[in-house]
Amino acid sequence: MKYPEKNVAITGIGQSRISRDAGFSPLSLTLDAVLEAIADAGLERSDIDGMSCWPGDYQDASGMAPVGIPALQDALRLKLGWYSNCRETAGQFGAIFNAIAAISANLCRHVLIFRTMYQATARKTSFANASFQPGGRAFWPYDWFAPYHAYAAASQQALYFSRYVHESGIKPEQVAQIALISRQNASLNPAAIYRTPITLDDYFDAPIISSPLKLFDCDVPIDGSTAIILSRVDCARDTRNPLTRIEAIGSSMQYRNSWTQLDDPATQALPGVAEMMWGRTDLSPADVDVAELYDGFSFHTINSLEALGFCPKFEAGAFIDGGSRIALDGELPINTNGGALSAGRMHAYGQVHEACVQLWGRGERRQVAGDPRVAALSTAGGPLAGCFLLVRDD
Repeated sequence: MKYPEKNVAITGIGQSRISRDAGFSPLSLTLDAVLEAIADAGLERSDIDGMSCWPGDYQDASGMAPVGIPALQDALRLKLGWYSNCRETAGQFGAIFNAIAAISANLCRHVLIFRTMYQATARKTSFANASFQPGGRAFWPYDWFAPYHAYAAASQQALYFSRYVHESGIKPEQVAQIALISRQNASLNPAAIYRTPITLDDYFDAPIISSPLKLFDCDVPIDGSTAIILSRVDCARDTRNPLTRIEAIGSSMQYRNSWTQLDDPATQALPGVAEMMWGRTDLSPADVDVAELYDGFSFHTINSLEALGFCPKFEAGAFIDGGSRIALDGELPINTNGGALSAGRMHAYGQVHEACVQLWGRGERRQVAGDPRVAALSTAGGPLAGCFLLVRDD
């Protein structure tokens, strides 16, 4: 097989309670998610022979990544043939891409992947947990932002977004549609953090966090965990859910890998990874039924719409104008669970979970009509980006 990802499927999903005040330890939340995922696949713990996570274990009280593989492996008493955490990868989907490689190398058959966040509780302890720590826990490039007092991700991304606004001419009321549609979808998701619909007036009345990003353009820190099971296709055929393959991935790094010296601040790293993904499949953007696009900030979703070819570069404003195209009943429903903007920040793993929910017909009130079979997913941020297509085979 030319591309190894086509021999890998998602066979099970699980998610803990997502909240702003868990009242449970990060490991407890992780166990809730992974045990649900294993059961959802119809597997036993003894079937799991691989583990992967992003970015690994941060013992820094930030809540960014409070659980790593050693603690979880021990809690589950798993005997593994392979495992990996991966801080330095092409975005948050690096855990998935590494697992694909391990499965293709016959190092394992069923890989447990998890992403745990505990930032809502951590930020009650110290506001510093919401900021970069120059010279400390954070990636070293953030030191370059310190002289300009850009200590938070919102300030950093606002710089890139400002460049995008300048080059594209997108209007604020068009940008707002990402947040409005996300909240509209979240209102139908009982697990979402924020479920009260918002209006355009609500969007404009909200505080500016870092111009041009407003409050509703920013994702929501949470406590929670999401888990997925990746399986070799021949093994996946015996699991519980419909066969749902990873059709193509994008993880290209054909550009300068720097947070401060980006080749194109307005688009960041997404165009290269999208080009790689579409080059590994016969599918096209017109075949996609639902798009679960990274929305750490609304800007990221806008970038994904363009980079993945759903609309031309710098024309996302016209594409999302009015919101009808990207609504649940539109031609390209996006972030159907509310995304990170309303359902809560899971660093795109909430979107992976939701893509399976949609392809397996479990969406209930938010289920996309027409029996969706192809989902597109993305991550984004500075030089980090990844994307993949998920296809249900019946």
